[in-house]
Amino acid sequence: MTLTVRVIAPDKTVWDGSAEEVILPSTTGQLGILSGHAPLLTALDTGVMRVRPEKEWLAIALMGGFAEVEDNEVIILVNGAERGDKIDLEKARTAYSEAQTRLEKAQQGDSKQEQIQAMQALKRARSRFQAAGGMVPV
Repeated sequence: MTLTVRVIAPDKTVWDGSAEEVILPSTTGQLGILSGHAPLLTALDTGVMRVRPEKEWLAIALMGGFAEVEDNEVIILVNGAERGDKIDLEKARTAYSEAQTRLEKAQQGDSKQEQIQAMQALKRARSRFQAAGGMVPV
């Protein structure tokens, strides 16, 4: 038995298909979904979702949202999403490096708002870089 998975962003449907397994970046940690999973509604963090349609995993960068699991259907509503195989790895690496620099500068200043914005930008850049296949040190 498989799952029906839909990833819906405000501007497009990023994924709509069947999958054997899904791993979601929930706000409380990674959440694995298999067929027969109990009904669930969870908040999603900015991070990388992994979906396994058959043998190969597909990474999708998610920019926060919600997921609902019910009757082998996973509906994911997000603020933004991008398939990892559509992201340019070098551009994502550059954006990640720039976001790290921005955060370091913001942490030297006094503005909490700048620090929060820089942290959010770093999380988005890290998600895109990881979804594209980049390795991020822990």
